[in-house]
Amino acid sequence: MNIAITSMYLPSGSKIGVGYVVHAFANELVKRGHTVTIFSQSGASPDSLYNVVVVPSGNRLRTFGFAWNLRGYDFTQFDVLNAHGDDWFLWGKRRPRHVHTYHGSLLAETIHARGFITKLRMALMALCEFGSVFLADELVAVSSNTKRYIPGIRHVIPNGVDLTAFAPATKSDAPSLLFVGTMNGRKRGAMLLDLFHKEIRPRVPGAEFWAVCEEEVSGEGVRWFGRVSHEKLAELYGKAWTFCLPSTYEGFGVPYIEAMSSGTPVVATPNPGAIEVTCDGKFGMLCADEKLALAISGLLKDTTARERLAAAGLERARDFSWNRICSEYEALYAPVPPMAAQPAKTAR
Repeated sequence: MNIAITSMYLPSGSKIGVGYVVHAFANELVKRGHTVTIFSQSGASPDSLYNVVVVPSGNRLRTFGFAWNLRGYDFTQFDVLNAHGDDWFLWGKRRPRHVHTYHGSLLAETIHARGFITKLRMALMALCEFGSVFLADELVAVSSNTKRYIPGIRHVIPNGVDLTAFAPATKSDAPSLLFVGTMNGRKRGAMLLDLFHKEIRPRVPGAEFWAVCEEEVSGEGVRWFGRVSHEKLAELYGKAWTFCLPSTYEGFGVPYIEAMSSGTPVVATPNPGAIEVTCDGKFGMLCADEKLALAISGLLKDTTARERLAAAGLERARDFSWNRICSEYEALYAPVPPMAAQPAKTAR
């Protein structure tokens, strides 16, 4: 099939997780024999197997600028258009079969956002997101939680993980806690770092905090990696003793399944994405804020508990293989066959 994908974000130009998911998804589709073109504000990466059309987004209100500028492109040359957000202004444009994938709920993000300006921007985008419900032929949510926020969704297809790239490895010599995200906002890396300094390292001498984030952090036992390559990220996941992402909200939470696939126990706060991915704590540890430091400290000191959670996570990670995810999308991409003609009734 000749597939068009819209995604404002790609790894070449943004640290936003959706971009990494779309990049991996498109590469997998190409490996399966499809031709894929992504319309994005970012260019291709060195390992991109797909084509990229760079769509300008402007300097201010870039999300809206990108969405509006998509109107200038002809999508009728493709067999299917899979929008990963930002197709809001394609009303009246001729399109092929149109699938929209929701990676989370902008309404939910509005609720959890901090600061008036951020909340206002998210609320405007949430209105646009609601309008997209009536635009596409098929609506897909990456989680059941996201499906609850957005009306009309019939399909839940989770994000995927490369089970070969993210795989178990020899653990580091020192007890290590890995964080991947942003220090501020809903990911709450700063809160986790503060707990590490005040409670975790005092309980586990020699423990290390590994931070994969853009904001530079430092301190005793802290190793800051900044933005890393896909290969380096997989290496860190494999070597870490445990992984924690204490977000207030995740529509899905790709880092959780990357850690699981790497044989690294997952600790999270009970946000909707973590609850769903870990099956309410069956395949990972869910802790309230006030119990988080104690739980992580205990896990770093308990080899048996880590091995048990690692095995559970590896089992769960198989549910998110790209082979399964791509097969489900291919079934949606296929044109809906016309209804068979019914024989005319003979008048009596």
